[in-house]
Amino acid sequence: MLRSVGKSPVVENGEDPRITGLHTAVSRLRRELAVYPSEFKDRAIAEDELAALAAMVASGAPETARMRRSLLLIVGSIGSVSALGPALMGVRSAVDLFGGVPRPR
Repeated sequence: MLRSVGKSPVVENGEDPRITGLHTAVSRLRRELAVYPSEFKDRAIAEDELAALAAMVASGAPETARMRRSLLLIVGSIGSVSALGPALMGVRSAVDLFGGVPRPR
């Protein structure tokens, strides 16, 4: 991986590996949520926010604040479903690569 000061990390093919990682993590959680057999109250919220994350990834320039908001909504929606925990943590880790947690003012 090549890195310049103040620039996003880029691999030789020109793609940001953080975007690739986020795409992979979001796709995995979407697949696991789709086959999860039980319905739960906020499932639609999680599906909508995962779709929003996928759209941000497809655009190639996701906004960190918007990704964090989506992540919070997803966690609030499916955080208690332990079967989805590993995939959810994958999305969280991928979002974290785009920047640290905002500091309180």
